[in-house]
Amino acid sequence: MRVVIAGQGYVGLPLAVRAAEVGHRVVGYDVDERRIKRLAVGESYVEDIPAERLRPLLENGSYLPSAEPSDVAGFDVAVITVPTPLREGVPDLSFIEASAALLAQHLRPGATVVLESTTYPGTTEELLAPLLEAGSGLTAGRDFHLGYSPERIDPGNPTWRLENTPKVVSGIDPASLAAVEGFYGGLVERTVPVSSCKEAELTKLLENTFRHVNIALVNELAMFAHDLGIDVWEAIDAASTKPFGYLRFTPGPGVGGHCLPIDPSYLSWRVERALGQSFRFVELANDVNSHMPDYVVRRLAEALNDRQRSVKGSRVLLLGLAYKKNTGDARETPAARVAELLVRMGAEVRAADPHVVVGVHVPEPVIPGQRAAEHDPHGDPFGAVRRVEASPEELAAADAVVLLADHDDFDYEAVTAHARYVLDCRRRLPRGAAVEVL
Repeated sequence: MRVVIAGQGYVGLPLAVRAAEVGHRVVGYDVDERRIKRLAVGESYVEDIPAERLRPLLENGSYLPSAEPSDVAGFDVAVITVPTPLREGVPDLSFIEASAALLAQHLRPGATVVLESTTYPGTTEELLAPLLEAGSGLTAGRDFHLGYSPERIDPGNPTWRLENTPKVVSGIDPASLAAVEGFYGGLVERTVPVSSCKEAELTKLLENTFRHVNIALVNELAMFAHDLGIDVWEAIDAASTKPFGYLRFTPGPGVGGHCLPIDPSYLSWRVERALGQSFRFVELANDVNSHMPDYVVRRLAEALNDRQRSVKGSRVLLLGLAYKKNTGDARETPAARVAELLVRMGAEVRAADPHVVVGVHVPEPVIPGQRAAEHDPHGDPFGAVRRVEASPEELAAADAVVLLADHDDFDYEAVTAHARYVLDCRRRLPRGAAVEVL
């Protein structure tokens, strides 16, 4: 089939590559021309898709990266994998709307459109369907198939990839469900059909809200345990031996990526708007997790004070700028807030991360109609921070080292050998006189 994947980020690019690998003719569409130029020469900015996997598809013509709207014409299946950010606490669906307007111009009877972008329950039927119908003159369900399938991409996870992660699928009617399931059934090992798009949309929000709330629980517990003189990590290890009724979550400097800082707020917003009630668990989790970078800086300030130093004038080395280990994904990373606070307090902040090459590793998309210069998708949220390597000299010169993302390729023996003080936010290092665990 001729397949269009609208959006070529962490979700869209792996999906486009997988679809091309199984034999479809795929157009990877993105409005950011800089992304498309990199893809066209076989340069991948998504670590899960190495260049060795991308280039053969370019050479045999099964994958075409494009920023040209006319290239989406003639599709049999189109999948929307664009971002859905929050703007001042309100869901911004402008990327979905722009994608719908484009696809509607080329929508043909019998074609299938699937939304994968995370959003609130009702988006597929209440927003996407009317836009496609208005722009095409066709009727969803009668003339074309429409469904929702939440993405479950976990960047940097070598075990659970797109093809072996169960794929939840849905449709606005039985025929649409059959079409959506048929498409994904050729890409993944197992599909999980649900009765409607709203259940599928809620599934994604449930998964991320579950993680968000439980991470907030252990984050707040870690703060209280520290003040009580209790080792929360030992308690977590002990609790993790229980073979039933417990799932392991660990503290950290905050949450990042698109999912946890943003997706649960979609559900909270929908509940507030539709029912006039607050989703208290989500709001509390947002409060706890969003303030973890502040807590990290407070702990660091206390440690420097104990060593008769102030934050102002101290040299602080941050290890890891990504929001999770072994990836270059710096979307919504708590490291940006930690760096911002330290710079504001007068610290000389340096940072090392072998994965985050320039700020946000995958450039954020340009809003349709916005000039690239206004957006600067390659901008660096760590602009005031000097980027260095975690060399023995840098480690020794720092008054304090803060481990924020525990990438495997950091030399932890060098950290413990040369650093004068380390605040380990991931419990990667053995405790000692110079190592304090969050």
